[in-house]
Amino acid sequence: MKRKAFALLLLGFIAAGAYADIEGVFGYRVGSFEVYMIVAAERDGNTNIIPDADEATLRRLIPETGFSHSTNVFLIITPDRKILIDTAFGGVIYDRMRELGVETDQIDTVLLTHLHGDHIGGLQRDGQALLPNARVYLDALEYEHFTRTAVNAGAVAALAPYGNKLVTFNAAPLGSPSREIVPGISAIANYGHTPGHTVFLVEDGGERLIIAGDFLHVALVQFLYPEISATFDIDRIAAAASRRQILEYAASNNISIGGMHIVYPGIGRVEREGNGFRFVPIE
Repeated sequence: MKRKAFALLLLGFIAAGAYADIEGVFGYRVGSFEVYMIVAAERDGNTNIIPDADEATLRRLIPETGFSHSTNVFLIITPDRKILIDTAFGGVIYDRMRELGVETDQIDTVLLTHLHGDHIGGLQRDGQALLPNARVYLDALEYEHFTRTAVNAGAVAALAPYGNKLVTFNAAPLGSPSREIVPGISAIANYGHTPGHTVFLVEDGGERLIIAGDFLHVALVQFLYPEISATFDIDRIAAAASRRQILEYAASNNISIGGMHIVYPGIGRVEREGNGFRFVPIE
């Protein structure tokens, strides 16, 4: 009864478009879908990861006191599913999920933006699936690259416990007919950061949200200058093109965007500014 009462209270926060009353969690609503941005980790940011940014730009955009870098995941609760987009390293995100009334064995769908360790580290421990009832969805190019072309042992180990519950897809190019992975969520190709990096478009009741993974890493710089890529981007030229494309799409269509490396609340509007863009966090 206590958990039910808490869930009803939390739904009141979400319906009002307000913050969830849990540390490190921001609640949002897309139609009938509940969306929770969950902070997995936060630390001091480092501009060394964007070496193409000149010193004058960094002095102008980065506060003297420094800035924060966040790693986030997104939990989406629909009338039929409990969906996790990325897992970070598990741990605290699963604790925060439990505060939301969701246990790990209730997650039935995991959508992966890509196979870097800070996005898949919560899939398994000691060879055992931490989300035992979930199907895991992943772009086919991403799977091919990290498990066959440039084999990454961590990625292979993370996926192994899911066996035939691992499902690959071919993300659709932006602007082409949508490729729905589960009802209300479509996969859009955003290649460059990794060969199969995927963003997800969430749609319900005429409302939309883009969950954009690692489309950028230093929001204070890369919204305004999308051409600046990070050292983590495998193909820095393709990543820059994909970044500009998704930002242009979000701004042109008035779609809010959420990212795995945007500090709390992690979701906001994209507006044009000069030849770039600016991010306006949801309040």
